Amino acid sequence: MPSKEKQSALDWVEENKELLTDVHQTIWEYAEVGLQEHKTAKLVIDILEKNGFNVEKGIAGMPTAFVATYGKGGPVIGLMGELDALPGISNKAVPYKEPLKEGAPGHGCGHNSYATTAMGAGIAAKEAIDKHKIKGTIKVFGCPAEETLVGKVFMVRDGVFDGVDACLGHHPGASNGVRLGSGNAMNSVKFEFHGRASHAGGSPHRGISALDAVELMNVGVNFLREHVVQETRMHYVIEDGGHEPNVVPAYARSWYYVRAPTRDLVNDYYERVLNMAKGADLMANTTHEVRFLTGVHNGLPNRPLAEQLVANMRLIGAPTYTDEELAWAKELGKSVPRETKKSGLMRSHLPNAIELLDVDIDTNIYDPYGEGITGGGSSDVADVAWNLPTQQLSTAYFIVGMPGHSWQHTAVGGTSIAHKSTIFASKTIAATTIDLLMKPDLIAAAKADWEMRMDGLTYVSPLPADLKPPLDQLPPHED
Repeated sequence: MPSKEKQSALDWVEENKELLTDVHQTIWEYAEVGLQEHKTAKLVIDILEKNGFNVEKGIAGMPTAFVATYGKGGPVIGLMGELDALPGISNKAVPYKEPLKEGAPGHGCGHNSYATTAMGAGIAAKEAIDKHKIKGTIKVFGCPAEETLVGKVFMVRDGVFDGVDACLGHHPGASNGVRLGSGNAMNSVKFEFHGRASHAGGSPHRGISALDAVELMNVGVNFLREHVVQETRMHYVIEDGGHEPNVVPAYARSWYYVRAPTRDLVNDYYERVLNMAKGADLMANTTHEVRFLTGVHNGLPNRPLAEQLVANMRLIGAPTYTDEELAWAKELGKSVPRETKKSGLMRSHLPNAIELLDVDIDTNIYDPYGEGITGGGSSDVADVAWNLPTQQLSTAYFIVGMPGHSWQHTAVGGTSIAHKSTIFASKTIAATTIDLLMKPDLIAAAKADWEMRMDGLTYVSPLPADLKPPLDQLPPHED
């Protein structure tokens, strides 16, 4: 049975399920891309302020970033909320591909839930603090632009997380549990090449193609792939390659992510990529500029926090689903071939992965798993974790086997299946927040685990001290 303090927090979530579901759904409909989450941030801020939180807005040079604080003294517990959607994956809440608006953004990573759970858990814990005179402080962090690895790394550099004893977050997943693996460190960078325009048919010899330089650089980087550790990911898009074939492009621009399992490896590979750009200039007779956008570290888990989160998940119990919800999930599941689903499960590192081949919603609650495994993606949560004990949990939200950042993920986010995931996560984070406020031994264990993992490591921000957030990195979406 939960303690009376924890029960008060759980009761608040249960009594306010309609509010949290509405917030979840409203943010899903807003679907604002990174650094432009103005309506999303305002919605969450207004509710936090209404519930007694003091909110500092526009922090770390980002208009949509905020910190909402309640309480006094220590311990200080942080709750992270991510705000941003992904471009181009809008979809209705239906089990087939049908955009809500063609070409519009969609919440294909579930950050509408991430933001809602931080807000909901924060208010629930605040209610328990007031009712039971619990000492300590809660900070709800509104974190923009996780998808482009911007928000938290700038917030960390500017000291926004200083003084926090432990930090929690909820990222929707296809299972209930906590993954102890890591993600890749990463640099995000743009290369702008300059040449000379000319008539591509009449006088090509008088032109210098900036696009040639972009493509030659890409060739060099693709040859580099053979000579890096296998977990490395180097991927790019050509943002501007010219306008029509009849004009030699005088300007071209590419955007690169350079990822590797450790920060040191990223630094090494990044220098080699920079040299590829220099080599492209020599071959194409161009000049170029480098615009460094952001960088992050590899992830750092925390086992004591993970175990407490899982214990509370089991105390609360996983959601159950109606026949209609199960039928909806089964229909969406048909959009992914069986072999593709099998391949994805085999890479998930879940202990019973293959048993899920014919499952659409995974109702298991797993022990913490995946220690020592590095995934291909990256997260700016890592930079928080290099500075203080930090752990995310996952609750079953996505249908088993669906690809990440997909229309399928956007679709399920607007359904009652996802709503139940958000309520479950809000309760779990609220309960664990109460544990952290009331159990000094838990914070001590989390800090000891963090110190053990940081042994021999020193956090150095990957961002230059004068670098400003790339507020122009994505064009605003027109409603």
